[in-house]
Amino acid sequence: MKPPPLDPEVSDTAPDAAFLTPYDEEHLITYLRLLDAQNDGAVWEEVARIVLHIDPEEEPARAHTAWTTHLARAHWMAKSGYKHLLRGGPPN
Repeated sequence: MKPPPLDPEVSDTAPDAAFLTPYDEEHLITYLRLLDAQNDGAVWEEVARIVLHIDPEEEPARAHTAWTTHLARAHWMAKSGYKHLLRGGPPN
């Protein structure tokens, strides 16, 4: 696996597959930043703007959807998705 980019562009929604996707590998740092922000008590609008680069004032629905789906995926990665990384990444 290549090192993930520090600040990749995000999709409107995160994957919800039961396995690690190439998108997940690319967004590992994004997921960590989301978990850190949640742990620090940051408000979702600030996180959407800073981490996801979506302005919640201009695109509230898109920003909220991106935030909720990426945060959910970050939690999945922390609970079980990391096991896929240990096995070598996404299925071929």
